[in-house]
Amino acid sequence: MASTEPWLMENGNLKGMSKETRHGRTAHNMSSSSLRKKSDMTLVSKVPCGIVRKVLANLQEVILGTKLSILFPAIPLAIVAQCYGFGKPWIFALSLLGLTPLAERVSFLTEQIAYYTGPTVGGLLNATCGNATELIIAILALMQHKVDVVKYSLLGSILSNLLLVLGTSLFCGGIANLNNEQKFDRKQADVNSLLLLMGLLCHMLPLMFGYVGKFDAAVIEKSTLELSRVCSFVMLVAYVAYLVFQLWTHRQFFEAQEEEGDDVTTEEAPVIGFCSAFSWLVLMTAVISLLSEYVVGTIEEASESWGISVSFISIILLPIVGNAAEHAGAIIFAFKNKLDITLGVALGSATQIAVFVVPLSVITAWIIGINMDLNFNLLETGSLALSILVTAFTLQDGTSHYMKGFVLLLCYIIIGACFFVSQAPLKANGVNMRVESSTGAIFKA
Repeated sequence: MASTEPWLMENGNLKGMSKETRHGRTAHNMSSSSLRKKSDMTLVSKVPCGIVRKVLANLQEVILGTKLSILFPAIPLAIVAQCYGFGKPWIFALSLLGLTPLAERVSFLTEQIAYYTGPTVGGLLNATCGNATELIIAILALMQHKVDVVKYSLLGSILSNLLLVLGTSLFCGGIANLNNEQKFDRKQADVNSLLLLMGLLCHMLPLMFGYVGKFDAAVIEKSTLELSRVCSFVMLVAYVAYLVFQLWTHRQFFEAQEEEGDDVTTEEAPVIGFCSAFSWLVLMTAVISLLSEYVVGTIEEASESWGISVSFISIILLPIVGNAAEHAGAIIFAFKNKLDITLGVALGSATQIAVFVVPLSVITAWIIGINMDLNFNLLETGSLALSILVTAFTLQDGTSHYMKGFVLLLCYIIIGACFFVSQAPLKANGVNMRVESSTGAIFKA
């Protein structure tokens, strides 16, 4: 659509956006673009009233400009179900479905804003909003003292990206390109793997406090909490350095290379104005917050009704549904033998959650007076450690085939089965229950 359309001129004339000055598109941008569809403005352009035409054009681009628009009705249905006291499992399911298109639309809106702000601010905005759903769910769960739900959901997001998304992508890409050798640039993968291993160290050390000897439970809990907060600050510093590395010094490692024939939206100009994009972003964030509150408030009732543990719902179901749009984009590009984009989505999201969302949740909990540490317990931390190591070994040679993806998928199924049979109760009000083993080691139940 031409940039001279009246609804694109909210802030005056648009500055020139040549191929050289245009912001680099990250893997996340490209992945989300694969689920967008071109808007037909023929009817909208015939509306005589300029204000009405502008409103309709915005609605067309934001609401109908995605292949996931069919899921938008789940949002009002979830609100109606909440207002009229429908069964909480229904509210939970409808809220999850409603969150699916919102995550993709947030990515679209941040990309639109980036056209006006430039690549640096746009990249920062994308890095901040890239996992908005997980961050909002975590904060709302903390406010309700559901620390275990926070830990489970964030762990699930990391596992989902490393094993499910990457595994499905490599498997499907390998099957679709049996006659072509699949290669990718290891530079980005190496950086993300290094950060994930550093994050794993920050989880392992608090866990090991329970096995260093016979100490008073209160002393160990206090030491674990203090170490977790220190590690959280360190991880946030690492994330800031990662942003500098990604957006300034080594941007070329992370920019997705577009080629002719890509079935994605590649406009050289924004399709909505800055004020409209910012207003829609605020609105979408508010709706995500509302639906996230519904999800957090009904997860235990849904668990009881479906006969599934909260850990399985939080670790397996929440990440799959909440990030379905991003995951689908990663798989689509794997089919096209564009593994650099796929790895940018899967590893980038896992890294952002591990070294940004998790430590930010710990600091936020500290601010609001809730004790949340980085000890995700032995089973959860062990699953995280093995997943990171398996993924790192999978990507070590810079090539891929379907067998690598198949093994990652099998690992995810095994972990999913583990948490499906696990019936560990939630800890009330964030209080950590501890038991003492026969060897005298103290650990969390």
